[in-house]
Amino acid sequence: MSQSELLQFVNCRLVRNHKLIKEDLWVRNGKIINPEPVFFDEKQQAHRQIDCENAIIAPGYIELQINGGFGVDFSYDVDTVAEGVEKVATELIKNGVTAFCPTIVTSPPETYRKIIPQVMGKRKGAHVLGLHLEGPFISPFKKGAHPENCIKEIDKGIDSLMETYSDLSNTKIITMAPEKDPTGAVTKALTEKGITVAVGHSIANLAQGEVAVQNGVRLITHLFNAMLPFHHRDPGLVGLLTSKNIPTGQEIYFGIISDGTHTHPAALRIAHRAHPNGLILVSDAIAALGMGDGKHHLGQLELEVCDGKAFIAGTNTLCGSIAPLDTCVRIFKKATDCSTVYAIECATLHPANCLKIADTKGTLNFGADADFIILTDDLFVKSTWIYGKCVYRCTPEELSLLASRSIEQFCECI
Repeated sequence: MSQSELLQFVNCRLVRNHKLIKEDLWVRNGKIINPEPVFFDEKQQAHRQIDCENAIIAPGYIELQINGGFGVDFSYDVDTVAEGVEKVATELIKNGVTAFCPTIVTSPPETYRKIIPQVMGKRKGAHVLGLHLEGPFISPFKKGAHPENCIKEIDKGIDSLMETYSDLSNTKIITMAPEKDPTGAVTKALTEKGITVAVGHSIANLAQGEVAVQNGVRLITHLFNAMLPFHHRDPGLVGLLTSKNIPTGQEIYFGIISDGTHTHPAALRIAHRAHPNGLILVSDAIAALGMGDGKHHLGQLELEVCDGKAFIAGTNTLCGSIAPLDTCVRIFKKATDCSTVYAIECATLHPANCLKIADTKGTLNFGADADFIILTDDLFVKSTWIYGKCVYRCTPEELSLLASRSIEQFCECI
């Protein structure tokens, strides 16, 4: 296919303007285009029409928190992380993911210095948006699957981060415990650098969370997990979803893991009803994604996956998911009974808005990158397209098998 080839996707329903609309999708030079100038100014017809058989066309999914998958752990395989990122990128397209943030859990400084320079660059498969550095400036009391001996304090302001990470040029998101930055000065400095600051792995109360938001925080990392539980006298970071002390015009976004294990369906419904505009679906997937039960790594720690659940070896501490993002979308839709469009937007438009990239990603608006997925009504991925090129196609036989397996897994989860 020539880059200048004009493609017309017909007999489809587009996720556009918060609705499913019956309209053709036009693509040229890797972008979604307005067909009117083509008709009236260029007087040109499509070089190729693609019949979508009444399927849904949605923006490609955007994954903001993924630790690895398919045998790769981004925080452990430090010497081959570039190859590992590429392997994951080429596999994620099968789950409809067209852009993602490789996530590095709390690690020694030398690990960051090896990994950070290697993650960007042109690759096959899904786009790498930049790293999500989850730690090491977190609470040891809510460390989850993060090694306590690698957790650090912010005792020199932004210099503490630079001494640990060395380089922030390839970083998109940093998760910190807000109590480690009580004045919000570091949060403000990172925000001014264009980095999205998230709060998580924290024992912060609501007031501390509000200070963080007032200094630029836009995201809560895996809501409900690795934070103080909701309490009616001080709701903690969960209270940010309904706080009145948020700067005017600032949206609070929150990742949530709807894998059937990390977050109860009732908790999914509470989050959805409390703050629907900020909800972002994340997988928090680990190296075991696509691999099944057995032993794996998450950074410095050994994990064990048994019966579809991942734990730190020898403990009952959950440590990431083995559910791909498209499965999380389907589970979330079933658990909340939300609309198809809303479920899709939680993995497309909302993460794009959070990262301030919605002019090119997460929508089917004119001028956006032609990164999209073709879905069944049950939200199974039929094909994935990046820059207007088909990079993955599921056969009818594979689609039928996926659907049957998903139903079995789903019945166990919900």
